[in-house]
Amino acid sequence: MMRRVRELWIGIYLIPLAFLSLFYVYPLLSILDVSLRPTGALDLSGFARLLSTDYYLGTLLFTVYQAVLSTAFTLLLATPCAFVFARYRIPGKSLLLSLATLPFVLPTVVVALAFASLLGKNGLLNDLTRTLFSLDYSPIQLERTLAMIIIVHVFYNFAVALRIMTSYWSSVGIAAEEAARCLGADEWALWREIRLPLIRPALLSAGALVFIFSFTSFGVILILGGIRFATLEVQIYYQAVNMFNLPLAAALSLVQILSMLAMLMFYTSTQKKLHLALASGKTIARQARSGLERLGVGSCVALISALLFAPLFALVSRSVLLAGRLDFSNYGSLAEKSRGSLLFIAPLDAVFNSLRFALIALIAALVLGLIASYLIQRPGRLSRLADPLFMLPLATSAVTLGFGFIIALDEPPLNLRASWLIIPISHTLVALPFVVRSVLPSLRAIPPSLREAARVLGAKPMDMLLTIDLPLLGRGIVVGATFAFTVSMGEFGASLFVAQRESVTIPVVIYRLLGDPGMASYRQALAMSVVLMIVCAGGFIIIERMRVAGVGEF
Repeated sequence: MMRRVRELWIGIYLIPLAFLSLFYVYPLLSILDVSLRPTGALDLSGFARLLSTDYYLGTLLFTVYQAVLSTAFTLLLATPCAFVFARYRIPGKSLLLSLATLPFVLPTVVVALAFASLLGKNGLLNDLTRTLFSLDYSPIQLERTLAMIIIVHVFYNFAVALRIMTSYWSSVGIAAEEAARCLGADEWALWREIRLPLIRPALLSAGALVFIFSFTSFGVILILGGIRFATLEVQIYYQAVNMFNLPLAAALSLVQILSMLAMLMFYTSTQKKLHLALASGKTIARQARSGLERLGVGSCVALISALLFAPLFALVSRSVLLAGRLDFSNYGSLAEKSRGSLLFIAPLDAVFNSLRFALIALIAALVLGLIASYLIQRPGRLSRLADPLFMLPLATSAVTLGFGFIIALDEPPLNLRASWLIIPISHTLVALPFVVRSVLPSLRAIPPSLREAARVLGAKPMDMLLTIDLPLLGRGIVVGATFAFTVSMGEFGASLFVAQRESVTIPVVIYRLLGDPGMASYRQALAMSVVLMIVCAGGFIIIERMRVAGVGEF
């Protein structure tokens, strides 16, 4: 009997491992095969073309360059704000810190369109400037520029750096600063000699993470930059979909994977140093006293508020205003297909597609994530290997995953390339790490004595699961499920690769509407973006309300 139970549990634990092997490892190995053996024999011509062509070398260098700039500006703005959040009492600080994280869960197509609505040629700021100064031209010219890309990356990654540095700064003492002041150090000397060296572990950790997100940025570059500012991600998409040059796209994907691996190794090392560097002292936040301190607090709050609300307000206002008057007709037109549109379905049908795929991905990711969490929790070598293994999809670009799908899943018995199932499968793969990181801390927090007591009283494994584990895992499960739903609703990179005509999702429809001629399609894209923003913001609110100390690792 015990042997059968053990075999049953082994079979259950193999389910998420089999899923990961089929839909993650196999597609990546297929990319490796196509890049190294495009004709069936070893052929490095794709890499030779990369190394011998200035254009593709330039693409790699530009990818690094824009990521460095994005990281530098993000840290430049986040560092003083983190200091203010850690050292001063601010009314509504927890709420503001939570709201600052909202951009991180918004889909890239929504954010790109929001900034186009704010800073574009016909954006909100240009309209206000033309009206105030009676101008007949648009003074803000940021469309299709590197500056716009950097601004959006800062918007996305600001909260990541802010949270990492605020958490670290709040845990270190101020004894060194007080000693330096006694020795006559001014504010600039404190920053140069004490604060920045002290915060260095958090700066490196936040910088590494922001660099990774900027390096793998796809939707922002594709919509706001286009082929002129193509990064590795965008170039992979163009070569695979537009040029159908699979060997070159595979070679680019392999370069991207190796680059990501190197960056993740660096990030892991910074994380270890960050934890080792935490001091035992506690900084007590105090009220701002001087005028300069109050100015710093006010400037920080104003910066975060403007960075968060201005583009989202511009998006909503552009969607409901026409010639200065309220007009909701573009929302009503979502049930209709625009004339001359390249879409094969009405935009509203994409909403139902996204909801259907998100529910499937939620259920699949939740089941697989729960099993994976129990596997990781078990003692042994397999569990130690399983923990980083289930995080790998989070460290792989969605574009690379989508490209791997169209290469690997086009032959029996996994001929899913033309099936709608490929979309929820890709979404499940992307959402799985979020479920694991949400459930695992709650699972680890369950005292072993509870299960031992239940076992002594004769409880069976299923009884313990239903009466002990699931009630205590409730919050973590809700957070993981909400993450899975929100991630699926906003996923863009992989969906753009694998979506078929009638199975397109909301982000894909928004992107294609932006490519259609005419104002009707553009206004539909605005309305779809607002709908998607509301859904993702609702998911974010649930996550923030359900997450408590020790629940979730994001």
